[in-house]
Amino acid sequence: MNILIVITVFFAMEGATWLIHKYVMHGFLWSLHADHHDHSTEGPFEKNDYFFLIFALPVIAVMYYGSTQGFNYIFYIGLGIALYGMAYFFVHDIFIHQRFSFLKNTKNPYLLAIRRAHKQHHKHLGKHEGECFGFLWVPVKYFKMYFNKK
Repeated sequence: MNILIVITVFFAMEGATWLIHKYVMHGFLWSLHADHHDHSTEGPFEKNDYFFLIFALPVIAVMYYGSTQGFNYIFYIGLGIALYGMAYFFVHDIFIHQRFSFLKNTKNPYLLAIRRAHKQHHKHLGKHEGECFGFLWVPVKYFKMYFNKK
């Protein structure tokens, strides 16, 4: 049952991420997210990186609390969120934005579709414009671009 909780929460996080990205990061916390779009920060870090702490600290607290209660369902909810966060870091920061050179020349259609959708998202520099707020699942048209190639 615990693995089912982790998997369900992991996939549910895609919807939560879309909502958070569109209405929080492109909403009232745009001041932290703007430099991710306009690249106004010099150096390896940007204000957008504070979202790591904003999201990680409550998840750590949830996992800790769940562990003190005999590793109950609360721990596994936190674990599902944490695993999604790790996937986000690896795909978004390492693969898409190439903070480390990794899979730069991939031919994988799924990864190419995600990269293309994210590029479409970043063509908009303003708070209110935008598309493709998802992360692991993006509009089908981007998947079709790469999966239908022969």
